Amino acid sequence: MTVRPALVNIKAVDDSVVGRFWAQALGWHAVVEEPGVTAVKPAGFDWLDPVTVCVDVVAVPEPRSTTKNRVHLDLATTSAAHQAELVARLTALGATPAHVGQGDVPWTVLADPEGNEFCVLEPREVYLDTGPIAAVVVDCVDPRAMARFWGDAIGWTLLEVSDDHAVWRSDKGVGPYLEFLRSPDVKTVPDRVHVDLVPDPGDDKAAEVARLRALGATDLDIGQGGDVPWTCLTDPEGHEFCVLARS
Repeated sequence: MTVRPALVNIKAVDDSVVGRFWAQALGWHAVVEEPGVTAVKPAGFDWLDPVTVCVDVVAVPEPRSTTKNRVHLDLATTSAAHQAELVARLTALGATPAHVGQGDVPWTVLADPEGNEFCVLEPREVYLDTGPIAAVVVDCVDPRAMARFWGDAIGWTLLEVSDDHAVWRSDKGVGPYLEFLRSPDVKTVPDRVHVDLVPDPGDDKAAEVARLRALGATDLDIGQGGDVPWTCLTDPEGHEFCVLARS
C-alpha cells in the first residue's frame, strides 16, 4: 500500500494563461481537460503510472497573495549557456525576476505570469537525467519530521535527510526529486502550489487516506464537497496535498 506524486497543482486566476506559460517553459503540451483546468504534460504521460510529474493549473477566483509560495519548481539546465538561454526564453514568455532573499546565488529566481516563484538552476550533475523539472521543492520548519511523515506516506526512495533537508526520488530512478528544505518562515496562507498523489494499482484510495491520517495527516475542507474523486489533506506542518482516485 502506498501513494506516489503524480501532479503538481498550481492555482491561478487564469488557468489558460498560466498553463500555456508552463507548457512552453517545459516543452510540454497544454490540454484543457475541463473548464478551469489546464493540464501541462509531456507526450505519453500517464498519471496513473507516473514516471515524472505533470502540472495541473486550476482556476480559482482569489488572486495570489504577496506571501512567498512554500512550494515551487526548480528547472534543470545542462550548461551555463543553456541556463542563460532558458532564462531569456522564459522572460520573453512573461516570467519576471523574483526576489525571495536569495542573495548572490548561481541560480536565477523567476515568477510565472501570476507571480508563482520558480528557480532556473545552474547545471548540476545530479539533475542531468530528470527532464525539465529538476525538483519539486517544499519549504518546511523541520525536515527530519517531514522525512518521517513523507517517508512512510509515499512510495519514493528517501535519499538524504539532515537538519537542513530531506530528499526523495521515484523508486524507478527517473523524473524529478522531491525536496523539503528548512526555512525560517512559517506557513501563514494556503499553499498556492501543492502535490497530488495517486495510489498504486490495486490500492484503495479510502484505505490510503486512512493510512495517511494514521501517519499524521489532517483532513482539509476547502469547500470541495463530498462527491469529488479526491481527498484533501494536510501534512503535519500544514502543507496541503490531495489523494486522487484512480478512476
